[in-house]
Amino acid sequence: MPGAGEAMGIPAVCARSLSALKAPADCVGDCLSVPSFPHRLYFVRHGETAYNAENRLQGQLDTPLNARGRGQARAIGGTLRSLLGREIDRLDEAEAFFASPLERARETTEIARDAMGLAPGRYRLEPVLKELSFGVWEGLTWSEIEVKDAKGLRARREDRWAFTPEGGESYAMLADRLRPWLDGLSEHAFVISHGGVARVRMALIAGVPPANAVVAPIIQGRAIVFENGGCRWIG
Repeated sequence: MPGAGEAMGIPAVCARSLSALKAPADCVGDCLSVPSFPHRLYFVRHGETAYNAENRLQGQLDTPLNARGRGQARAIGGTLRSLLGREIDRLDEAEAFFASPLERARETTEIARDAMGLAPGRYRLEPVLKELSFGVWEGLTWSEIEVKDAKGLRARREDRWAFTPEGGESYAMLADRLRPWLDGLSEHAFVISHGGVARVRMALIAGVPPANAVVAPIIQGRAIVFENGGCRWIG
């Protein structure tokens, strides 16, 4: 099933390589000016939900994982334990596992931690890690939005980073929400959150221009490592 991006006619981006999204070294006008991020951050998007399977916008609606999503969470937990080994234990000992409080992220965290051999409930909830709010669009498919708010959809296509749906947030607003939390980190971290949050992190700490970040596919059942001013897939 095509993702929301494909349904919207977003140009395909290679899901296996995030380096193609990175700005050239001389990028100025289209790049965000952010301080160097000194930590390593592991990021996992929540597993699949029924809304994902239906290509329906969730935003901040509280939806549970479906069976496939639970399987994705368990698989990525086991994979990361195998790949990272003691690094997982060091993050756990530092209490550096963080999750969005939305049910799909909490459930992913607890299943993944169990698969890592960790206590499922030993992680921190961070409200700032909630997904981008889509306001009145939440619960709708892109086809339904095309019928109900064609004007808004055209505006979003013109500037995805700055567009704000009625009652919702723009990616720019989400960036403002996330910046203080990122600035306040004092250690490496493991985050379980949402696709919009991952895209904003690409723009804030990985040198990806906002226009590229907002079309990046964020795959469920894999992980992204943010470090040294860039990002890459693992798992």
